[in-house]
Amino acid sequence: MRKVWLIFAQSATVAMAVLFVVATFKPQWLQGVTWRPALPDATVSVVAQGASAPGRLVSGQIHSSGYADAARTAAPTVVSVITSTSPARNQRGDQWFRYFFGDQQGQAQSGVGSGVIVSPEGYILTNNHVIDHMDDIEVMLVDGRKTQAKVIGTDPETDLAVLKIDLDRLPTITFGNSDNLLVGDAVLAIGNPFGVGQTVTAGIVSALGRNQLGISTFENFIQTDAAINPGNSGGALVDAQGNLVGINSAIYSRSGGSLGIGFAIPVSVARQVMESLIKEGQVTRGWIGVEPRDLTPEIAETFNLPIREGVLITGVLHNGPAALAGIRPGDVVTQVASAPVNNTSQLLNTVAALPPGKPAAVKVQRGNQAMTLSVVVAKRPKATVQPQIRSQEE
Repeated sequence: MRKVWLIFAQSATVAMAVLFVVATFKPQWLQGVTWRPALPDATVSVVAQGASAPGRLVSGQIHSSGYADAARTAAPTVVSVITSTSPARNQRGDQWFRYFFGDQQGQAQSGVGSGVIVSPEGYILTNNHVIDHMDDIEVMLVDGRKTQAKVIGTDPETDLAVLKIDLDRLPTITFGNSDNLLVGDAVLAIGNPFGVGQTVTAGIVSALGRNQLGISTFENFIQTDAAINPGNSGGALVDAQGNLVGINSAIYSRSGGSLGIGFAIPVSVARQVMESLIKEGQVTRGWIGVEPRDLTPEIAETFNLPIREGVLITGVLHNGPAALAGIRPGDVVTQVASAPVNNTSQLLNTVAALPPGKPAAVKVQRGNQAMTLSVVVAKRPKATVQPQIRSQEE
């Protein structure tokens, strides 16, 4: 038995030595050897720089899949929105217009933005500022088709607009769930930056619920570091599966280019606005007629308040819903219709969601006294100026 084992060990050693010599000096002899059969188009694992990543076998070569599938799914639904105005439209005598933009009488204006096809009927979501004050709106698809677009409705207070085009065989995006997003989730931004053509950039969700940015009245932005540049406005922010989770709207920049801080409107908000604009041509929101301000620790201490969270009411519209219900300047609103409100943004969004014409219970703190008042909610007046240049009012 010992002799047999010795022969086996010597044979294995010689075989390993021969294999080593052949692999070193004649590696081409081993290239035709198939060590393990593989199925065509099989999914394999690709290891790069010590980190594992998904990959696929294509035409005998291994490629990392990355987010190609998500981009391939969503990209055809993102369109370029090309806008222009006639020269007569710019012949304005507004001194503020001339102060900021110079004397542009007789000059036509044009711009390029993006949009997302959301239904086979041709409805497109985009930003209000992309098409605001524009006479001519043209949409260009990825496949090269161009057509004129009709404005179905706009909502300056969320900076959203809905367009419609009449074409067949339209690709449509799948709605995702922005409420399930977490900081760190991978996202792609798709649009037409600087008019160079459709571009896909990748990043992560950097923050959620950004507000008080002065971009629009109702703010609940997704912040991302996926590169967003001028021309991306109205484009799609999609998840790793290619589902729509936001409408790209703005960037923080000192140079006009991306600095890694971009903002998108959550699809949950965009979808509600879109459905209202399609059905009614406008967005109906609740309103109670107060001027709010965040309650700071300094203000709470000055007024000797027993609470530290809520929204201070600094003004009440005469004969408005809040005034008729007994709300006074100096009151601190802590809850509206069973929903707690800790800042101005929460108060604006909560009241806006209330149906006009129906009463809502509003809890307020007045000095050391807590009370609940019934406010009959009114319809929010239509904005007469851009939200970016006016103070928040509710």
